[in-house]
Amino acid sequence: MQIKPEQLDARLRKPLAPVYLVSGDEPLRVLEAADAVRAAARAQGYDEREVLTAQANFDWSTLMSAAGNLSLFSRRRVIDLRMPGGKPGAEGARALRAYAQQPPEDTVLLVTAGKLERAARDSKWVQALDKAGVVVFVWPFNAQEFTAWVQQRMRARGLEPTAEAIALLADRVEGNLLACKQEIEKLYLLQGEGAVDEAAILALVADNARYDVFALVDSALLGEASRSVRILQGLRAEGIVPQIILWALSRELRQLAAMAAAVASGQPAQAVVTRWRIWPPARKSMLAAALQRLSLTQCHTLLQHCARIDRVSKGQAAGNTWNELLQLALTLAGNQALPDTAVMEQVS
Repeated sequence: MQIKPEQLDARLRKPLAPVYLVSGDEPLRVLEAADAVRAAARAQGYDEREVLTAQANFDWSTLMSAAGNLSLFSRRRVIDLRMPGGKPGAEGARALRAYAQQPPEDTVLLVTAGKLERAARDSKWVQALDKAGVVVFVWPFNAQEFTAWVQQRMRARGLEPTAEAIALLADRVEGNLLACKQEIEKLYLLQGEGAVDEAAILALVADNARYDVFALVDSALLGEASRSVRILQGLRAEGIVPQIILWALSRELRQLAAMAAAVASGQPAQAVVTRWRIWPPARKSMLAAALQRLSLTQCHTLLQHCARIDRVSKGQAAGNTWNELLQLALTLAGNQALPDTAVMEQVS
């Protein structure tokens, strides 16, 4: 059954289908659709999940093995199959068709993929998944749809924008959903809930003179270790709480890890960055350079470090939150060593 993205929530309130395929070239909407399936599965008792990433040289027998494995602790489970390259290849197509013909009980297969061209959408493996479950193709918004989406996202964050503010923000991000989400989060962090007018958006656009968390992220992505230390010192001096800095770094690392998975599957870094429609354009070379410097494994290690910092900041693990943030920023910048004692004393 093929449905539109906006129909997915209603469909997920019913008993889950055995198979879901989510595909498109809008990474944020694909991610959020997949997240909705995962959340619905948890709510319906599918409390075990196995993640498979179909990168280059992926062994497709792993899918059938996962389908045949029975858990001793959970009756219901999700097989989360991710195809960064979009196409499964001949072997993968056969495996997906075989799975769809006889899906195991108490198991949901969630397949997420990049954009599929018309020939791929008409392929036998897609038709098999369509027949067995639910297929969601995510298409780019037109201008009117995008403006409505901006308004909905702002109101969901507790913001009450004027029509002028919505139009200005939509124009600034040029249709890039990921960039728009980032700007809305930044606006919320800066002013909290409430009314948003055109002046507030203009102030947000102009707020580039002083150090902020986004400058720290960009500096680390560029590999500027010393500047990252200075910005972190400036953020602490301004009284910025470390949780906001951690949020910005972990948000960027999650996106970077998703891109690194695509690079690991054999796609060129520049092509991956282009497909993700990074905004503003100047960030494309920055992220491409970071993808050349950091492997998928390193990205996952950095995300694990983010989780540790979160525990430290909550008093659930030993350590100094600011020192941990410093180490995270330096590692992201490609500098494994801590700065000298004098610098550490300024940050700790």
